[in-house]
Amino acid sequence: MQSAPPVDTVIQAVQTLYHNPDVAEKERASTWLGEFQQSIYAWQISDELLQRKQDVESCYIAAQTMRTKIQYSFHELPVESHESLRNSIINHIEVLSDPNFQVIMTQLCLALADLALQMPQWRNSAAFLIQKFSSNPLHIPILLEILIVLPEEVHSRSLRLGQNRREEFRLELGESAPAVLTLMTACSETYQNDHRILGRVFKCLASWFYLQALPSRDVASSKILTVNFQILMNHNSPSMLHEAASDNVVAALYSMEDIEEHPELAHSLYQGVMQLHEAYHMAVAEEDIDKCVNYSRIFTELAEAFLEVMVETPGRDLGDLRILGAVLDCVGHCQYEVAEITFNFWYRMSEILYKRDNRILNDVFRPYIHRLITALSGHCQLDPDHEGIPDEHDEFGEFRLRVSDLVKDVVYLVGSTTCFAQMFNNIATQPGGASWEVTEAALFTMTAVSKNILPGENEIVPQVLQAIINLPATTHIAVKYTSTRMLGQLAEWIEKHPDYLEPLLSFLMDSLRVDTLASVAATSLMNLCSSCQEPMIKHFDGLLQIVQAMDSFNLTHEAGVGLLKGTALVLTKMPLDKIQEGLKQLVYVQITPLSQALKSGEVAKSGSKGDPTVWLDRLAEIFR
Repeated sequence: MQSAPPVDTVIQAVQTLYHNPDVAEKERASTWLGEFQQSIYAWQISDELLQRKQDVESCYIAAQTMRTKIQYSFHELPVESHESLRNSIINHIEVLSDPNFQVIMTQLCLALADLALQMPQWRNSAAFLIQKFSSNPLHIPILLEILIVLPEEVHSRSLRLGQNRREEFRLELGESAPAVLTLMTACSETYQNDHRILGRVFKCLASWFYLQALPSRDVASSKILTVNFQILMNHNSPSMLHEAASDNVVAALYSMEDIEEHPELAHSLYQGVMQLHEAYHMAVAEEDIDKCVNYSRIFTELAEAFLEVMVETPGRDLGDLRILGAVLDCVGHCQYEVAEITFNFWYRMSEILYKRDNRILNDVFRPYIHRLITALSGHCQLDPDHEGIPDEHDEFGEFRLRVSDLVKDVVYLVGSTTCFAQMFNNIATQPGGASWEVTEAALFTMTAVSKNILPGENEIVPQVLQAIINLPATTHIAVKYTSTRMLGQLAEWIEKHPDYLEPLLSFLMDSLRVDTLASVAATSLMNLCSSCQEPMIKHFDGLLQIVQAMDSFNLTHEAGVGLLKGTALVLTKMPLDKIQEGLKQLVYVQITPLSQALKSGEVAKSGSKGDPTVWLDRLAEIFR
């Protein structure tokens, strides 16, 4: 842009962008405004647009331009103009305090915060702004917005700042933190009935907590912490205020990297959070999911913060194991979204206990893991009216996979065999028999630990295998699917008990003929071949027949290749003279359709059964 465009031209481009129905005109206006924002003239014109205050759209573009210029083009301004730019932005913020201009206000506050970070000569900017805006009650919402974004922008990647300047600014904010805490406490008292202002107060505190700028001892004794927990204990608190208060407690807990350095705050937060059990159960009774999510976040963050203490001094003082009980209450919530919030904590706890490798400690925490696994199994239940096999790719299917991963991670504390037996007994002991969805969920959980079942386990696994082999024809397809999948995971146990191979292979052969079970049956068959190579030698002819009929089964490409891989692994354990003949037959099955496809000259669609790459992949797997 060679010269400064008239302000009216910029306004016209904004109007076109927002209101012209012609798409081509909109695109031209957008391109032109992009060039304008990158030009050096954007500084002055943006300032003029904000002074005119003509409409929301032009003011928003101006405020956004001001912010992006400060972020990316601050070097264009001489140092002596920085102070006048600051004063201009502050003036615009005061003039545009109308709630209709809130989105513009946010942009200007961000611009001011980014300016403060890049203007070292502006010392103690937070204290300056508190003094500037705190005397006028009408400006309190503005001041809160500024104090929210100031700490947030310290780590902004959009600013071209070195770590030294960021740390210098963080320490500056720390100097102003007592004044911020005093202001927030005063606001919480003055605006106790204004939920919008109160919510912004908590959001502001959370922002300063995350920067670890607030003096923890002063916070611990402040009235605002009491107000915060009163809101959380009141089941009538509005949802938005409840969420803001929850965010603040989570931020406070997160800020305590070492609770030994913040003992007063640790005790205050512990006492406050432990009073929330009744409020959580009230939210459960009222089916208020949003509040249940908030409580779950708080209990989980408390457990995260106090995890080391619970491991060091379980059951004593801040090592209170009732904290685990509170987290488990959330795991037991009927909505899996509430339970999933706790997952990262259980991973951390499992990792710490594994590294400690202390039998006494494991004994202390084992009952909690029992409860965890039982609750997780309950969450994995499909709907009673679900039809077909479990979908592993929808939202709930992905959640079940995350449950499986978590169970695998924590199960060492109770033992895979114990967990397997516990789940089976839960099914077997249900009065009148377990429903299909309860059975399938238990089998799903058992599948997660099946690989680690000790070979010497001769009580439960035989019962489970017998039950699977004898599943009635009327059994829900989802139960058959998960049972079939479990057989593949039990391959290492089956290797030590080859007597079960004959009936299990017969079961898998039947499953291959069912379209929805074919791929999972092929995968389990591959696992059996991989683990039981020598015992499977006598079944090689049967495997070869399956491979020859492979294209008649409803197999995914991966399942088909896996089946060939398993068959080839068994072949490697056969006598040398048998290997040659077996290899010839395996290869022949793939070459025949490949040869026919080449002779026909037809171009097959990629991924279809006629696609030559399908047989080439299979051939590669055989020789691999």
